[in-house]
Order: sequence, then C-alpha cells, then structure tokens
Amino acid sequence: MGNKIHFTSLGCARNLVDTEVMIGILLRAGYEATPDAQEADFLVVNTCGFLASSREESCETIDRLIQEKKPSAKLVVAGCMVQKHKAELEERFSEIHYYLGSGDVEKILEAIETQEPGSAVSQARSYLQWGEVPRQVSTPKHYAYLKIAEGCAKQCAFCIIPKIKGPLKSKPVEQVLKEFQILLDQGAHEIILIAQDLGDYGKETKEKKNLEFLLQEMCKIERPFWLRLLYLYPDEITDELISILEKDPRICRYLDMPIQHINDDVLRLMRRKTSKEQIVSTIAKLRAKLPDIVIRTSLMVGFPGETEEQFAELLEFVRTQALDNIGIFKYSKEEESHSAKLPDHISEEVKEKRYHKLAQAQMDIVRQNNRKKIGKTYKVLVEGYHPDSSFLMRGRYAGQCPEIDGQVIINDGRKVTAFGEFYDVEITAVADYDLIGRVVGSHKKTPIKKPKLVLA
Repeated sequence: MGNKIHFTSLGCARNLVDTEVMIGILLRAGYEATPDAQEADFLVVNTCGFLASSREESCETIDRLIQEKKPSAKLVVAGCMVQKHKAELEERFSEIHYYLGSGDVEKILEAIETQEPGSAVSQARSYLQWGEVPRQVSTPKHYAYLKIAEGCAKQCAFCIIPKIKGPLKSKPVEQVLKEFQILLDQGAHEIILIAQDLGDYGKETKEKKNLEFLLQEMCKIERPFWLRLLYLYPDEITDELISILEKDPRICRYLDMPIQHINDDVLRLMRRKTSKEQIVSTIAKLRAKLPDIVIRTSLMVGFPGETEEQFAELLEFVRTQALDNIGIFKYSKEEESHSAKLPDHISEEVKEKRYHKLAQAQMDIVRQNNRKKIGKTYKVLVEGYHPDSSFLMRGRYAGQCPEIDGQVIINDGRKVTAFGEFYDVEITAVADYDLIGRVVGSHKKTPIKKPKLVLA
C-alpha cells in the first residue's frame, strides 16, 4: 500500500493544532501529505461535535470522502464527534477503518498502520502537546496558532464543551515558551494564543501561574512579533492584563470577548458570571486605556425564554456600543446541556428573524467604524494575492484575525517585495467588512529580491 495521507480538519483552531500534530507524527514516520483526496492511501478527518450543525458537517465530509476515495484507501476519523458520538458514526458509516478519540491524537500512527479495523477512544477527552512531539504547521508560514490549554472550568447552560473536552488543563509555562520560540524560529510573525478560555489559564495548577504571568514571560523575548489573544471573558480582563497590553505593543490591541447576551436575566439563565453593568464597564475601561482597541464578541439569539423586550435590549446594546466585530449565533438545543431542560424554547422562525435583525444592525456599525479608518495608515501583514484578482493583494492589520474577520485589500502594492511581511498601508476606501488601501512603506529591514508582479 502507498504512503500518501489526506487530512481534513473541521471545527475550531484547537482542532487544527491537533491535526497538525497528527500530520507531524506521520511525516516523521515517512508518510507524505497530499491535498488530493482521490490519490490518498489514507484519509484522516478530525471532526467537530460541538453543535448538531457541526456534527452534520462532519458526517457530510465523511460521506463525501467515502465517495471520492479510491477503493483501497483507508479512512480514519478522529476528534470530538468520535469522543461523544462514536456509536452514531458506526451506525452510519461501515467504511471507517479506525476511530481516534479527541485525547488520543498521538495514536495516529497506530491507527494508520494497523491492518484490522479498530478504535482508540480513551478517557483523555482533550489533547495538549508535550515535549518533543512533532507538529507540522499547516497555516501560512507567517502565522500560527499556539494552544495553551484545553477543556473548560465553566458551566455555561448552553454549552457541552466540558462534557466533550473535560475539565480545564493548562500547559506549563515552560512548554508554552518553548513552542512559542520554535514557531518564531520557523518564521511566524503572528502567534495566536488559543484555548477554550484563555482567562482561566493556569488556575487549576498548584503554581497558579496565570495568563498575565505567561504574557510577561513571552514579552521578555526581544524580537518583533504580533501576539493575539482569543477568547477572554469580560470578568477575566483585569487591570493587570490591560496594563500589559498598554506596555507592549507587540500584543495586538485586539480582544475576542464572548458576551453572549446583555440582559441580566438571560445572562443568569445562561449561567454567565458577568452582568450588563460589568460588561459595559469593561468595554469602557478598555477603550479608555487602549483607544485603538478592537473588540470582537459573540452573541446568541433565541436562548430559551428570551423575550422581545430582552432581544430589543441586546439590539440596542449593539447599536450603542459599536463593537468592531460580532459573531452572531442562533441558540442550538444540545440535549446534554442544562438549557435543553429549560422551558419556553424559541421557534426557529423567531430565531431566524432576530438573527437577521441583529446582523443588519451590526453591519451598519461595521460600515460606520470602517469609514473612520479612511485616511489612516496601518501596519499590515501582507499575505498574498487576492483570490479574485492578481491585480490585488490582501493583508491584515492588528485588528483583524485570520479566518474570522475582514481583511485589507491592497490595490497598489508596488512597494511589496515579499509576502508574509509587514508594510504600512494607507486606507483609501472600505467595502463592508474589508478595508481598501495602498502600500506606502515597508517594515522589512533586509531587502528581498522582488518577484515579478503584474500590477494595474
């Protein structure tokens, strides 16, 4: 049998890091990765099991790969859906060769090489890389994710992550620093710290070395980088954390702060730890201390019992607070969640109506916020050509996270000598979530031979 492997990673960035570890293990063992599913001898799908929609996406992906793969190819399915819904997968797909639980990433070589169908689904519900385990970063060279914790210590009423991933488990500071240094040495300019909940980092350990301590240690490394923080709850944004962001501009003035709602009664039913007053106060403090801060959040519509008045309060919050980016979600009833047992579930029609109303309000805010950026110059990480035209380039400034936010569309990149580097870009126009601009200068100290670019 051949040695070509095709990988598909679904769900969150934490899943992607696990997939990158599996790729690294197999590459070290002599296997070859291929983007073509039809030529692969082994296909690996790292599934997501968070919501019914994500589980269906996992099943649709598996079904598609079964149709595409050559008859002799073996299919391995791993991840969260395996951990919680293996029986459902077994009933639906007889073609799966091997199952790996979400905590059993390092058994991928065993899964590939075993001749007999089987599974490895242990009680270790989540995976954290330790020591010298290989990892092959699959993102563009200039940025990478760094997972610092897994699991969750919170018990939000709508969420089953603690049941899927288990309790909070943090990497030691020394391991995080080691991986951080390796990623920088490999050429990454932007490191994105991820966990289910960054703010709880280290709280379950005896040492109690928290996120603030970790950031201070990372900032002792004297070299340029962007450090981005994803998923910090409002109550975890401390004065000390804000002070660290104030002192070191290498930490992006960008926070992903999941709020979910603003009405106090809904927040209590959601089992959230913050009130409307605390949320609004945190936003005001961030903007006072860090005037250029970009705040992203997630909001949920249609939580059980949400009244028209409570939704109207959420809508007013979006209009008055003018947050930079919002991910809007319709409540999904997960049977194992506490909220599934609550009365007064909202119809799908009402959820859909509220979703679109909130999305339109946010789009209006995004356009207003972005128009204020016209005429300003930003440090932009230029990533490559725009997919729609070779006459355009694309990049991101510090207020834009890859994959989830808008981008900077560059219509004059004559000063660009290499992709994956920083340039000064003057913003000249906006297009909804995206900014449009021209390169006016470079942050690159060592000139790079300019490739042949075809520009208008």
